[in-house]
Amino acid sequence: MEHAAKARDQDEHERLATRFRPLFQRIAEGEAERERTGTVPHEQLGWLVDAGFAGFRIPGDLGGEDARLSTAFRLVAELAEADVNLAHIWRNHLSFVEDRRYDRADPRTDEWLRRLGSGEIVGGGWSEPDTDVGSVRTTLLPDAEGVLRLNGTKYYATGSVYARWTTVLAADEAGHRVVALVDMTSDGVAVGDDWDGFGQRLTGSGSVAYVDVAVPAERVFSYAKRYVYQSQFYQSALNALLVGIGNAILRDGIAALRARRRSHGNALVPEPVDDPELQEVIGRLAANAFAAEATLLRSLDLVDVAVARAEAGDTAQDRASLLAVGAAQHAISTLVLESATLVFDSLGSSGVSERHALDRHWRNARTIASHNPRVYRTRLVGGWALEDAARGDTEDA
Repeated sequence: MEHAAKARDQDEHERLATRFRPLFQRIAEGEAERERTGTVPHEQLGWLVDAGFAGFRIPGDLGGEDARLSTAFRLVAELAEADVNLAHIWRNHLSFVEDRRYDRADPRTDEWLRRLGSGEIVGGGWSEPDTDVGSVRTTLLPDAEGVLRLNGTKYYATGSVYARWTTVLAADEAGHRVVALVDMTSDGVAVGDDWDGFGQRLTGSGSVAYVDVAVPAERVFSYAKRYVYQSQFYQSALNALLVGIGNAILRDGIAALRARRRSHGNALVPEPVDDPELQEVIGRLAANAFAAEATLLRSLDLVDVAVARAEAGDTAQDRASLLAVGAAQHAISTLVLESATLVFDSLGSSGVSERHALDRHWRNARTIASHNPRVYRTRLVGGWALEDAARGDTEDA
């Protein structure tokens, strides 16, 4: 039974991947140049929307693929190999899709799922600058005429420069957390596009300010009704991006070594591509990429289980998937960051040329790995493992 389910999962992935891989290759062709010049990939995003990339998780009765979450993340990883900036902007969009899938009973849900599937991109506004973790200063309060007005500033607003809409975490009049779906063309919305990180430069992850922005009541959603596997979702999205970077490092390392003509005085052979020491470096890149992807796939198997339980009405947090995703975060980030440095050992001084732009892989990987600091996630994984072991000892006794 399990083997049959895995075969179905693989068939689903291959069917969709085969459809999109030619487009991913087209996107990859100009990615390094866009990174060098700071060219925002609006055109390439349009290609993805036109091809139906937004419809993976949209239910079949609403015109989507109704693909498993694991399939969606595997496709995000393939897109990240082509352009990790472009892949990252889908994170908040896909999260709002999960919100709506999880709350199909809401009469607004089906309309929004159709719109999301058609490519109305959603960004996110969750974190706030200069506030304690968990606090929300952004407010959604009625004015004298009863119109809800949004006021506040968000940072790390990934996808903001591409988005038609953005989801904004705010506090309502009663102090309850709500999610406001904001039209980015509204009066009072100011996109800073001021992300100053050394990686993920084209993701629109800077600030967005909201000043007396009118929000219709029908675009306000309860934060408490969000999907229960949010942690697994957000971390798996980052893990998928890192896997894509790892595969891109291998691809670019192979291409650069094959193009290298000048050897070194200490080399064992005159042709760099035939040098066994340099081949060993490529082998390590390949092994790291393989291990990172295998780790992602194993963790996504358990995420699919958590999603299925949630869709069946189980609101309990799924410990096994949390542990798997947290462990995967540590393993994948370690492997990819190693590869991002190791690739230069196969290329010599010419490898640092800006025409190769190989430094972008380390910068992007380091930025993503810093997004949710892995030291905390690894500590949580250790604590959970110890708790599970203690529970097992007690049961045995």
